[in-house]
Amino acid sequence: MDDLTTLPEPATDAETLAHGTVPLWVGTYPHAGIGTPSGLGEGVWCVDLDPATGLLDRPRLVVEAPAPSFVAAHPSGRVVYAVAEDDPGTVTAFAVGDDGGLTAAATVAVGGAHPCHLLVADDALYAACYSDGVLAVLPLAPDGTFAPEVLAAGAPAQTFGHTGSGPVTDRQEGSHAHFVALTPDGRHVLVSDLGTDELRRYARAADGTLTADGVAATLPAGTGPRHVAFAPDARHLYVVGELDAAVHVLAWDAASASGTPVASVPAVDAARAGDATPSPSHVVLEGDRLVLGVRGVDVVTTYPVAADGSLGAPVSAPLGGRTPRHLDVVADWTVVALQESHAVVVLDHDGTEVGRAGIPSPACVVRVR
Repeated sequence: MDDLTTLPEPATDAETLAHGTVPLWVGTYPHAGIGTPSGLGEGVWCVDLDPATGLLDRPRLVVEAPAPSFVAAHPSGRVVYAVAEDDPGTVTAFAVGDDGGLTAAATVAVGGAHPCHLLVADDALYAACYSDGVLAVLPLAPDGTFAPEVLAAGAPAQTFGHTGSGPVTDRQEGSHAHFVALTPDGRHVLVSDLGTDELRRYARAADGTLTADGVAATLPAGTGPRHVAFAPDARHLYVVGELDAAVHVLAWDAASASGTPVASVPAVDAARAGDATPSPSHVVLEGDRLVLGVRGVDVVTTYPVAADGSLGAPVSAPLGGRTPRHLDVVADWTVVALQESHAVVVLDHDGTEVGRAGIPSPACVVRVR
């Protein structure tokens, strides 16, 4: 594991303001890695991105919290949610102060084990729990705080479990909810289930509550669907296969809220993979390119997206570090959380690193609203 003691010296607030930087929230794992005891100093960090140069500045621990491996921001910018990826799992709503600080407002259970992804959609927060496949529904008040019924119960308004398995016996012995997505029309919520090779479907009411509505798509056996991205045309959906190391292109039918696999492309070319085992993580669609982080081989792979939704040949750029667990495209820069190298890095379009900040065990990067 890389040295945790070589974090850069922070710049002054005056220097940051002068550059007109964009702040980013960074969720982290315990410093010793996934599955180790939580609550030993990890937390939610913030780092500033210079949109003109891609440089990162002032990495800072804003608040300590146990295993906040995924964070999400309310559209108001006044509330940030962070999971505690533990068993049992919880989610905390933090109030954002005028100075950018975070103060815990409430912590509630999610009704499942090891929550790993959050989605904020209008007046509800949805949480995917990896270990047992549970989807949690937590209604929100208009200001982004948890709704009174959630606070009173200390628990979600709804939880949905799932059963099933897949052929990769050491990873697909049961349901593993990994990602929550909102369909383009807002009528359904989808859950990518790594354990069952399915995209689970839930009909969404006006108040954000859900009704189980079957399966939106079934992927080839052993795919291990992890994260997804809808195309802007709302007619295509891209599903990352963590286990088969591929990106699957699905034709999306809004009327039936279902997807049909039509093509797949590798997450990295065989020559670059060599003897390593590619393990794709997070995917982002930005304009006419799809950007994917791939662990194991530690690259970012970019695909050109054609007008008909098809993907062109992938181009992989090596990263200067290990385990790209999550990424985002901000101000046209690709910002990557390198978990095992304890750094957040910024890449330009050709994969050249232009910025770096030392942050212990970063697990996700989220724009401050």
